Amino acid sequence: MLLVGAAEPQLGPWLRAAGHETRWAPLTKEALDALGEAPADLVIADRENPGRDVPGVCRALRDDPRLGEAWLLAITTKAQGRRADAALNAGADDYLHRPFTRGELLARARAGVRAAQQRADDKLVRSLLLHVPGAIYRSAWHDGHTLELISDEIERISGYPPANFIASARRTLMSIVHPDDRERIMRAVATVTNHDEPFVLEYRIVRADGEVRWVLDRGQLVEGPGGRLWMDGALFDVTERRAAEEERRREEIERARTEELRASRVRIVQAADAARRKIERDLHDGAQQRLVSLAIEVRLARSRVANDPDAAAPFLERLGDELQEASAELRELARGIHPAVLTERGLSPAIAALAARSPVPVEVVDVPQDRLANEIETAAYFTVAEALTNVAKYAQATYVTVRVACEDDALVVEVQDDGVGGADAAGGSGLSGLADRLAACEGTLEIASPPGDGTLVRAVLPLAASSQPVN
Repeated sequence: MLLVGAAEPQLGPWLRAAGHETRWAPLTKEALDALGEAPADLVIADRENPGRDVPGVCRALRDDPRLGEAWLLAITTKAQGRRADAALNAGADDYLHRPFTRGELLARARAGVRAAQQRADDKLVRSLLLHVPGAIYRSAWHDGHTLELISDEIERISGYPPANFIASARRTLMSIVHPDDRERIMRAVATVTNHDEPFVLEYRIVRADGEVRWVLDRGQLVEGPGGRLWMDGALFDVTERRAAEEERRREEIERARTEELRASRVRIVQAADAARRKIERDLHDGAQQRLVSLAIEVRLARSRVANDPDAAAPFLERLGDELQEASAELRELARGIHPAVLTERGLSPAIAALAARSPVPVEVVDVPQDRLANEIETAAYFTVAEALTNVAKYAQATYVTVRVACEDDALVVEVQDDGVGGADAAGGSGLSGLADRLAACEGTLEIASPPGDGTLVRAVLPLAASSQPVN
């Protein structure tokens, strides 16, 4: 505490006895110098002797920034009430009439110290409101979410000035929340109400100019008497952070997709090598051996025709049958490489041929009649072929439906059976290879196969990513 002017000599002892550290300056200039060296919570001002009167002392102190947040108590004469008013008008926060007792002085001193501390706290809060990079708020949830406090930062975040929010039933924080996020916020806050815990939410708001921004809301529900409930918190604009995170997610997805595409291409190459080796074995062990044998038998037939024409006829007949079998074997082998009907006539006849050869009854619906890009038709054909092969081998089905349709710039291929289900794309090379083939066309493969409830194989092939259709 700082005593200024011609105060009663007992003031210092009274205050020190009550535990207050006290200084004294007879002149205002000395008092301001003392405040410059060390601040005070309470300044008790009296007239200078000789010099300024009480209002003059108060005015000189209040006009100097070194007074800071100190509480200014003026000592005046009760008989001269106007001087008390003049002291208040000159900047005093309170006054004490002479004569006064020790108890009156200490009571005013304690009140002044508390007021000075509250003033300093208020200044700190105002500084935080100005400098925290977020909108600090108090919302009365018991009164329609009306705002009792909102810092100026809300204007930068929302585009609305803070005056629009204070005590307004129309303009609340909930009023600027994106309509699609309001229910989620209410559910989240209702959850923390029962636990008396702070919450952290991220949601969208709609600014005054219509722009959608992302905000981070950190708050705490505070209960009050009479069933009152406030929400105290701070709102931060995190749009740029969300955009950066979304970009990182896109990059991670793209990297994962690139890696999967690279892996699928490796698997395709490996599958192609394996298929080529199988074709080589099939040709060598099957058709090639048969043709070599037939070539030998043709030379024998020529000798028989020359030596025994009558015995040569049955022999030539058998050669004809074997040539037909060799031709059928070559056609079957070629069908696994690329069916001629698909190249020559298109997807619909090719799928119809697959259905006709299936040992399980097949219904084909909605197959496009127009020609599509070669890679799209090939991928769709082998999707149906692989699915029907699996049905015949494993499904124990009695009926299969094949549906091929253009939907939303994509070709959708669905093969559904009524078999035992339980198919797993990861369990065999056929469906895995099919997924790789579809991925090479930027397509996707989905398999739904609950045990005991049949299997649905669904492929989606983007048409926009394909080349020009086959003529």
